[in-house]
Amino acid sequence: MSRMQPRDFIVIRKELITPNMLRVTLGGENIQTIPDDQESGYVKLIFPTNGKPLFRTYTIRHQRHNEIDIDFMLHEDGGPASSWAKSAEPGDSISIGGPGPKKMIANSGDWFLLAGDMTALPAISVNLAQLSADAKGYAVIEVVSESDIQPLTHPEGIKIVWAINPHPGQQSDFLLQQVQALDWLHGFPAVWAACEFNSMKMLRDFFKKDKSVSKENLYISSYWKLGSNEDQHKEAKRQDAEMA
Repeated sequence: MSRMQPRDFIVIRKELITPNMLRVTLGGENIQTIPDDQESGYVKLIFPTNGKPLFRTYTIRHQRHNEIDIDFMLHEDGGPASSWAKSAEPGDSISIGGPGPKKMIANSGDWFLLAGDMTALPAISVNLAQLSADAKGYAVIEVVSESDIQPLTHPEGIKIVWAINPHPGQQSDFLLQQVQALDWLHGFPAVWAACEFNSMKMLRDFFKKDKSVSKENLYISSYWKLGSNEDQHKEAKRQDAEMA
């Protein structure tokens, strides 16, 4: 079976983790088609329409023997994925393709910097949990409200910086400002960042031009674009890659 071939999964339960983050646990007989060790890998949720199906990309937050957890940020605009998650009930089914490859922070840095908004929080959480116990650095996480702060497993030497932004995406340099305020540590950092498209471009320029982070030690991606659906965002990413 192709890794991206769609198949149906069953809603087992759901839980409101914070006011703006909803966790849906999926299982069913097709759970065995997901290989082991796929936390932080992505899957494509598929929503039927009158035209072509809608695809939405989400991170595997937890994986157990017969279950996976997908965390949904509950957007104000009520997109198809978050709307589905809010209305989903145990026994409902959802068609999913994947998983795709995991994107982990490089392990070659002298210290570590992770940054992102709530859409990246599941992947940041997995990355933090797999760092070595003596790792040092920062995780800068943008959340909608103080109530959206979550307990995270992380090395003692990683400082978690929670940045409150009630209007995600509307201030493109918000996350950049939080990162610029950090005390840059000695040595070479490994950087992992994911966020809104315009915010990503500002962070990328800062890491590459201002801080000379090497290509090998830098992973940066946009997970969404303000005012755009996934297809439009994908096209913006394609054009950006051609210009880079």
